[in-house]
This record gives sequence, C-alpha cells and structure tokens, in this order.
Amino acid sequence: MRGSTLERRAFVTLMGQALVGAGVLAISRPDPVPARDRDPNVFAGQETFEQLLVLGRERAWRELPIGERIGAIGMALRQTPYVAATLELYEDREVCSVNLRGLDCVTFLESSLAFARMLRRGGRTSEALLAEVTFTRYRGGRLTDYVSRLHYLSDWFFDNAHKGVVRLTTRELPGATRFIKRVNFMSTHPEAYRQLTANPDLVRKIARVEAEINARELQYVPREKVAAAQPRLMTGDIVGVTTTIDGLDCAHAGFCYRDEGGTVRLLHASTTQKAVILDEELATYLARVPTHTGIMVARPLEVA
Repeated sequence: MRGSTLERRAFVTLMGQALVGAGVLAISRPDPVPARDRDPNVFAGQETFEQLLVLGRERAWRELPIGERIGAIGMALRQTPYVAATLELYEDREVCSVNLRGLDCVTFLESSLAFARMLRRGGRTSEALLAEVTFTRYRGGRLTDYVSRLHYLSDWFFDNAHKGVVRLTTRELPGATRFIKRVNFMSTHPEAYRQLTANPDLVRKIARVEAEINARELQYVPREKVAAAQPRLMTGDIVGVTTTIDGLDCAHAGFCYRDEGGTVRLLHASTTQKAVILDEELATYLARVPTHTGIMVARPLEVA
C-alpha cells in the first residue's frame, strides 16, 4: 500500500552505520531530559501514560517476561487512533517525541517496547519513557540530527541488536533466506520527507547510510513460509513486514501475539482499521496484502 507507506515517514525514513564502539555499547540509556528544559511538543498523551502505569501496577506487568510485558502493554493500547507523521515536528532540527494519543506502526512498536523497558527499570515518568525511546530510536542511542534516526526497520534491528535491546532471530526460523532488496527510497524520494526537502544536504548523508545497509547480509522469511515458522514465534517478537515497494525493506511493523488458543496473531497499528488492533493470524494477514512479501523478526531482550 504505497500511499500508507508514504504517510508513515517514521517507517520510510531510514538510516544506517551502527555506531557500536565499546564506549557506545557501555551506555545503558541516555540521561532523561527534565520537563522544565523540554520542548513542549515532545510528549503527548500524559493521561494514557498514567492509565498504563495504573494497569501495570494492578496487573504486575513489571514481573512478566519482557515479551509478555510488551504484549500486555500493546493490548492495553488497542483502539488508540492511527496517526501518521507524529515525529515530523520541525524542518530544522530533530526532536525525540512520544505521542500516545495517536500511533502509527513504528511509534506503536517503539512506545510499547520503551514502556516495557522503563517498567523493569522502575521508571514512572514521561522523562523516563522518552529516555528509553531515544535509546532505541537513534543510532547508538544518541540523537544528533535527522539522519541519526533509525528510519529503515532493518537498520533499526541491526543497531538495536548491537545495543543489546533485541536479538535477531530471522535466520533461526524455518524457511529463512537471504534478503537481496536494496534500500534507497529516502534518497530517491526526498520530496516525501519534510526535513529532506528543507535540507538537501541531508540527502547525501541518507544515501551513505543506505549504502551501508545494502552492504549487510540480511535474512527474511518469505510469506509462503511464515505459517511453518509461526510455532517458533513468541508474544512480543517484533515483526518487520517486507515489501515489493521499490527502495524499501519493510513497509509495516508490529508484534507477534499468541492468543489463548495458541494462534500467533499480529498486534499492530493498522492503516486500514485506523487504530491499534489485534489482527488475524500472522500468515493470513500477510497473504491478504499483495505487496507484503514476508517478515524479518527480532526478539526483545530484558534490560540489564
């Protein structure tokens, strides 16, 4: 679905070159930004945040394994409206933001994961949540400029594996094979991105990132093989949905959720339903969209 992909700039806004020196990997998370010093646009949905904290305390989410914790948080966020481009606040600078009032597929993923990590650390403030989002959203956990954001999902997987946030599990799944598509959508469609349109110099930096992504050996499970791989998937596993769209690795994302009957379903912010939903069986979902070609998978790791 090309139109919805263009709307999800957080997803078709892509990056590379993981900065994984020993100094970076030693960082567990960035320092939170005090509310008094924070841009007023960076956090929306305090009421939802407080409701999640209450639910988490009542249902002891903090004690759950991280995958189950993410699943519980994601299920609590069901019916949150689908809203695209909530990260594109400014043309001249990059600001890490969270908007729990409206989520797209990527911000749903990031917010649920970050909330789960924050709970295990004992955090209970919007500053703590923003610190977790910053760590996973930006290369090496450091926000510098627009190009430091991990726009391409395969790059997000790569960088967060080096940071110890996730473990890449695609190659362990039956049917996994090499992913040979090249990414270049951002550098070839700068008009689709507010910051690239306003700052042409960033396009060259994005192209360099894309070249580094293209030099990696990636794996995916073709959609006709996903049903056989589903027994290996767990609640909370992060799924990137690969696509036929030229220049993109993935055009959608969500979490696996194993329901009471044992069926692996997709928990995601749906562009068609315009909300966060628990969708049908993962393999069935993939089969119904012609542009979906398969999946990449990463399993969240518990915070140290």
